[in-house]
Amino acid sequence: MNHPEYILTLSCLDQRGIVQRVSGFLAEHGCNILDSAQFGDAQSALFFMRVHFAAEDAGVDETMLRTEFAILGDSLQMTWQLHDAAVKPRMLLMVSKIGHCLNDLLFRYKSGLLHVEIPAIVSNHADFYQLAASYNIPFHHLPLAAGASTAAKQAQERRIMEIVDDAQIDLVVLARYMQILSPELCAALKGRAINIHHSFLPSFKGAKPYYQAHERGVKLIGATAHFVTGVLDEGPIIEQDVERVDHAMGPDTLTAIGRDVECVVLARAVKWFVEHRILLNGHKTVVFK
Repeated sequence: MNHPEYILTLSCLDQRGIVQRVSGFLAEHGCNILDSAQFGDAQSALFFMRVHFAAEDAGVDETMLRTEFAILGDSLQMTWQLHDAAVKPRMLLMVSKIGHCLNDLLFRYKSGLLHVEIPAIVSNHADFYQLAASYNIPFHHLPLAAGASTAAKQAQERRIMEIVDDAQIDLVVLARYMQILSPELCAALKGRAINIHHSFLPSFKGAKPYYQAHERGVKLIGATAHFVTGVLDEGPIIEQDVERVDHAMGPDTLTAIGRDVECVVLARAVKWFVEHRILLNGHKTVVFK
């Protein structure tokens, strides 16, 4: 018999007995823990926990668990969330004119490697409408001209938020979306928007960063996935990776290698998010892999 499964994530001030009280609550409510991870951060004095469990007793449902766990959560001043493991988070992909990350995420989605639904793709260019159509995903072309006025940008971002709200989006992924989001949009998407960029920042900003890196003779190239905040490319880091390169590689080779790294790093970050493995710890993250 298949039992409904849930994922509980929580954080609170570190103190003795948290694991015992959480596991005891689950046992008392007929739940069986399938896997569990926890971490106590000495610097912030916070405790973090992720528990994947099955509700095995008849009559135990999500509403009951939420209502009764809230009592325990309040007693320990927890920040907590309970997720139905069977529900696929809904992800909005945003892209401009470079499509490697978009294509990679769509393939992983179609192959069942990412436990998500993708109700929409948004772009400020029309380049990938056929790719979206091949996956039967609605494509929203929201153009934004170079040097667009503040009013035009605000109108475009209002449309983005309408799509987010109408499609009940859980996660927004900037899959090489080459527009700076306003502080207002960043605030509206706090904790549920992920960006990918090359790890050269701040050394190689602007256009063609891999060409700039080649000119400087770098030996490592890489990528960083992070949450989006109002401070450009300085949100809490989720995942990073690098590849070693050498003097014999031209800028086009560096670009190809870099894009491969970007795809892998972004896919990991998205997977961990939809599996509820990422908890915010101030300006950092705790990632239970």
